[in-house]
Amino acid sequence: MLIRNAGILAGPELDYVPRADVQVRDGVFAQVAPHIKPDPGEEQRDCSGLLMIPGFINAHTHIGDSIAKDAAMSRPADDSIHPVYGAKQKILKNTHPGSLAEFMHATCRLMVSKGITTFVDFREGGADGVLLLREALKGVPIRAVILGRLEYYMQADSDAPLPERQEAELELLLKGCDGLGISGANENGRAVLERYSQTAKLISIHAAESEQSMAASVLKTGKSEVSRALAAKPHFLIHMTHASGADMQAASQTRGIVVCPRANASLAEGIPDIEAMWRAGCNVALGTDNVMINSPDMFREMDFAWKVTMGMNKRPVSPREILKMATVNGGRILGKKTGMIAPGMDADYVLLDRHALELEPVHSPHAAIVHRATESAIRAVIIGGETAHGKI
Repeated sequence: MLIRNAGILAGPELDYVPRADVQVRDGVFAQVAPHIKPDPGEEQRDCSGLLMIPGFINAHTHIGDSIAKDAAMSRPADDSIHPVYGAKQKILKNTHPGSLAEFMHATCRLMVSKGITTFVDFREGGADGVLLLREALKGVPIRAVILGRLEYYMQADSDAPLPERQEAELELLLKGCDGLGISGANENGRAVLERYSQTAKLISIHAAESEQSMAASVLKTGKSEVSRALAAKPHFLIHMTHASGADMQAASQTRGIVVCPRANASLAEGIPDIEAMWRAGCNVALGTDNVMINSPDMFREMDFAWKVTMGMNKRPVSPREILKMATVNGGRILGKKTGMIAPGMDADYVLLDRHALELEPVHSPHAAIVHRATESAIRAVIIGGETAHGKI
């Protein structure tokens, strides 16, 4: 496929190219250049008036609670989403798996329609939960990175090893998913976190989401929650809303941090200091977190993140950097060839109509996408070189 005459946000810095051609072969970007000569018989599309951007990477979700939209609003965070006694956990346990899968499937379709080409899900429910999500994904061409979780929790100050039964469950879990999405250091003892660190697949963990969780870690163990979370040797951390400067410096040695500003705000937990994370040298990506409390919409997430970051720090922030959080940075955190338009990368992209009412006239493409665009501006969503939504 040869895309002609599109505006493009290209490469790792999302550089704006007003007009160029993009060639896709076998689901991968082959060339990005002006006036590419087509291969014999190659299909061509004139995309004049369209802007090609990388597909969004929603780097942290919990879509299992799609059936519980707004079911626990205005409650404290632990009452809503605590993995042991929160309202979410009760709803998941008391709902038929078929109903859970139905609404997860709908969320996957919704994400594609909003330009999300990859999502990373912290999947509750052990091996059965992973299988349920795979069932929900049938017929939806989105890329899913599934991080499973054992439904096994303990006191933070426990040194007990993972019991034999849970060892067997962990082995089964890891056969079916892409890695571990650990609930947090306060629900796991030192020995268990160290056991999880031996996992050969992707590892991620919630950390420093609330002031209460930070205080609880120090009270129970004498150590910071983030330092204990790092005992699991995660590839990346989630939230870090109340992380200290030292915590952020330590996190800079991982692949990065995924922040979820709208979710933190919805739970009245605060706002992550994205600028402080950048200053510490962290790679920062964006996620939308629980569908129960937040819509899986990266346009909204970028807009909110951009404006609250400027409001907190009282100085301008480049919208390009926010857009990278929704694309390039997520690909780096996952260690995958996605998130940018460049030769050799997976051909996951979104075509936006530059003449859409909310965008025209486009004076700054990065700003227009970050705080003006909505899914109504999307002409097509392409995943692996194949049309997943709309049409070219």
